[in-house]
Amino acid sequence: MLRCLAVDDEPLALELLEDNISKLPYLQLVASCSNPLEAMKVLQQQPVDLLFLDIQMPGLTGLQFIQSLSSKPMVILITAYEKYALESYNLDVVDYLVKPVSVERFVKACNKAWELHQLKNKPKETDTEKAPEYIFVNADYSLLKVVLDDIMWVEGLKDYIKIHLKSASKPVITRMTMKAIEEMLPAAVFLRIHKSFITSLRFITAVRKTAVMVGPTELPVGETYQDVLAKITGKTS
Repeated sequence: MLRCLAVDDEPLALELLEDNISKLPYLQLVASCSNPLEAMKVLQQQPVDLLFLDIQMPGLTGLQFIQSLSSKPMVILITAYEKYALESYNLDVVDYLVKPVSVERFVKACNKAWELHQLKNKPKETDTEKAPEYIFVNADYSLLKVVLDDIMWVEGLKDYIKIHLKSASKPVITRMTMKAIEEMLPAAVFLRIHKSFITSLRFITAVRKTAVMVGPTELPVGETYQDVLAKITGKTS
């Protein structure tokens, strides 16, 4: 769970931000503030993992506020201005969102923060405990190396499968069953959502009642796989 603090001097923008935060199961809003001075008091009183911060505010700007913190949480900037983007990344922010922010773009930024949080708090593994970083599959009359982090989703087509990669416009096609490829992929990252689809949790941008979105692509969730939606969202009902 990420403990969040929302800071914006516009009441409507702050209300919308609170609503978006409430939709994500791994976010917990600990406080909302209308200015950086109020936020500073909250940071002194309780732990905060993620800060949602406006830039243009009276008194102290969001960027000045970040610079004033000796020990800062992860920061997602949400502003109406694009001109501060370069300066903000020099402050090592997680993401820079320009208002109005779509729900999909908001979720993508939060997923990035969640992954960074998990990575930071992941226990160190010994060499024997490390998960494989790649697999080899038969394609084009050779054994082709496929990096696991590059796999967005796998599609089954009878005796063949298509491995859709982030780095390639065309999928890798190999003669293999879905069961075989499922056993090769780490269950902590890849999830079977349909008899014909396996998807990487890293690339899911939205979840619907009977489908998941991997970027602009909609993948169906089979009737017998509905319980996997709880694993994706963290919600049991």
